[in-house]
Amino acid sequence: MSNSSSITQFLLLEFTDTREVQVLHFWLFLGIYLAALMGNGLIITAIACNQRLHTPMYFFLLNLSLVDLGSISTTVPKSMANSLWDTRTISYTGCAAQLFLFTFLTVAEYCLLSVMAYDRYVAICKPLHYGILLGGRGCVHMAAAAWGSAFLNSFLHTVNTFSIPLCKGNALDQFFCEIPQILKLSCAEAYLREVGLLVVSFSLAFVCFVFIVLSYVQIFRAVMRIPSQQGRCKAFSMCLPHLAVVSPYISTGMFAYLKPPSVSSPSLDLVVSVLYSVVPPTVNPFIYSMRNQELKDALKKLISWVVFQQQ
Repeated sequence: MSNSSSITQFLLLEFTDTREVQVLHFWLFLGIYLAALMGNGLIITAIACNQRLHTPMYFFLLNLSLVDLGSISTTVPKSMANSLWDTRTISYTGCAAQLFLFTFLTVAEYCLLSVMAYDRYVAICKPLHYGILLGGRGCVHMAAAAWGSAFLNSFLHTVNTFSIPLCKGNALDQFFCEIPQILKLSCAEAYLREVGLLVVSFSLAFVCFVFIVLSYVQIFRAVMRIPSQQGRCKAFSMCLPHLAVVSPYISTGMFAYLKPPSVSSPSLDLVVSVLYSVVPPTVNPFIYSMRNQELKDALKKLISWVVFQQQ
């Protein structure tokens, strides 16, 4: 038995205890991390440097890439270092910082995806009012609200979680510090405050989910009223990248946090956690650039300029 005052470090979940597989895990995560850094870095630079991309849609995409860059940098490097050095430890302060940053960036991404659904709704359903509803100041206010809400939510959760007495050791069933895993170590009667905060957070998440669903219901109704097949395809293509990003993100997150204990296992939880914490920041840049000609042109110009400068 131990309590939070005596804990100086936590033990993270190992992917494997076989040394050769640990090294393989290091190189695999290194490749994924570098791909995420390159993809999100290119999108951020291309949008920031290209005047044609200074529109609401790309402004929110830039914010999303910043979130993805921070999110994967919060969890993956520590996991890589642990595999490389054959250890499981993370300091108490490091765990608190990791939990705060991961929660902050996860909530910020969900809020930004909700705002981006609204952007698509206005672009397709109210195109004549797009400049008014999504002007420069309005975009900044919506992005600031997303970041601010995420910061407040994460701050409250982090302070509350680490103020709860821990009575069940310091081993976490996750490869990074996460609220549910910390709560599993708490005294049974002490985590009711955090449960209350989680209920509030899930309520807000549910409101965002309903908002996204209703936005797309209106979008599909508007698209089906477009008389030409070409017009409908063009409207759908505007929404496909966002749908391709938001659907797996929400589905894996819901499965991870709402699945019944009967279907839970360490290996399944590990796979699901990778799907919602590592995969989205890596594949999002490629999803958004795959069907977006403007963004592809800006990326080609950026890469050509970089190559030309190095010659």
